[in-house]
Amino acid sequence: MAGSEAAGSGLAAFVAGLPKAELHVHHVGSASPAVVAGLAARHEGQTAVPTDPVALAKYFEFTDFAHFIQVYLSVVDLIRDAADVRALTYGVAEDMARQNIRYAELTVTPYSSVRRGIPGEAFMEAIEDARKSAEAELGVVLRWCFDIPGEAGLESAEVTERLALDLRPEGLVSFGLGGPEIGVPRPQFQPYFDRARAAGLHSVPHAGETTGPETVWDALRVLGAERIGHGTTSMQDPRLVDYLGEHRIPLEVCPTSNIATRAVERIEDHPIRRMVESGLFVTVNSDDPPMFGTDLNQEYVTAAGLLGLDEGGVAELARQAVRASFLDDAGKRRIIGEIDAYLAGWQPRA
Repeated sequence: MAGSEAAGSGLAAFVAGLPKAELHVHHVGSASPAVVAGLAARHEGQTAVPTDPVALAKYFEFTDFAHFIQVYLSVVDLIRDAADVRALTYGVAEDMARQNIRYAELTVTPYSSVRRGIPGEAFMEAIEDARKSAEAELGVVLRWCFDIPGEAGLESAEVTERLALDLRPEGLVSFGLGGPEIGVPRPQFQPYFDRARAAGLHSVPHAGETTGPETVWDALRVLGAERIGHGTTSMQDPRLVDYLGEHRIPLEVCPTSNIATRAVERIEDHPIRRMVESGLFVTVNSDDPPMFGTDLNQEYVTAAGLLGLDEGGVAELARQAVRASFLDDAGKRRIIGEIDAYLAGWQPRA
């Protein structure tokens, strides 16, 4: 094995065992191919989603962001009852446990399930039951971000706000906005974010993924964003870069996702290195991992290659995610302590 290949292999092994946190990962978008294929088989004849894993991989090849949304919603449509919700959620936690993810803020879109006939109370009970079981049985701590699917308009904002505030589950920590950015102005959602923030929820909208820096400014100024989902185009505006750096606003960066949805043409062109060199607060995340043929471990390896990081640098990247999370201080200290201990005890293979 060549020296560079051996180093890459060693770094991948280091990442695999590294305790990690993830801040930008979607609930349905994290469904494993086996779960998706099983749900498709259950609803065969009523869905375009393939039941064969090989065909499913082909189905998850996206031409652009609009095509990704179309495919994503077809998978959402497979979630028909509370048992599906519970199975999906626990399955996501199992995949996280295999990657040594200790803590995750999972972006959940309850509107999509409720409008398909799952009662809000049953939905909350399903995700909470899975959350508690995941923590007790797998050691994975889950928290929820309820997000508005922007393409569904203000009706979805009203329903999401009601579900978040009237049926607020114990694990809910934040309020978000996802879906297409083009043609979905951020300011129209201000009243919903205002009320969510007043109720103690953190603001974490997607912004600057497929639109320019102005969407990030809207997220900050109008929606009170405390973190930015993606923020890929932020580097186009020097004033925005200065603002993000000065106020230590974390960016939830998802390299492979940006390539899969054509937000960035080539991985070599990804702005993550310029973000870090500009002093921005960068975290690395997987977004919709099975759909993009990745997972958080692979995203760390990809980021390490783009940033030129060794094991110590990768460990610091993991600490950054913990610091940017909405976990309580004791929980943050615990996971950072695990990261420090893992790094100190790491013995690379010969």
